[in-house]
Amino acid sequence: MPNRPKNERTKGTYKAENAPEGVAYNYLLALQEKDYTRAYGYLLPTLKGYPASVDVFAANIRSNKWSFALDDNSVTLAIQSVRLISADQADVSVKETRFYEGGFFFGYQYASTFQMELRRYDGAWKIVASDRYFASCWDQKDGCK
Repeated sequence: MPNRPKNERTKGTYKAENAPEGVAYNYLLALQEKDYTRAYGYLLPTLKGYPASVDVFAANIRSNKWSFALDDNSVTLAIQSVRLISADQADVSVKETRFYEGGFFFGYQYASTFQMELRRYDGAWKIVASDRYFASCWDQKDGCK
């Protein structure tokens, strides 16, 4: 995703969804754009704690906002790599870079990588799990409380 200056939001461009990296990118962009209907559609509907509706999905995001960093304009995301485990399962590596301001000479950045797991479901790639930008309770039997 492009680096965006603070307080300057531009509309992102979605990618083709025929590959896991396109779905991962689109999910993250939809979250950033607060297009929860679109983001919700990228989750695997057979998750143990699959949110019952888009409204529940959005509420789960708000109650787990530390995992989503959606209001932080100092974060950029970029797809790093894709590892196909099988024809129907893939891991996507995403680089998250956080920029910190500390004065004229003292700004710095911190980069880390997280993984997203995707599977094919009814011919489409869906998100099964992710280390970030995913509520862990979506993979629990009782869902989010």
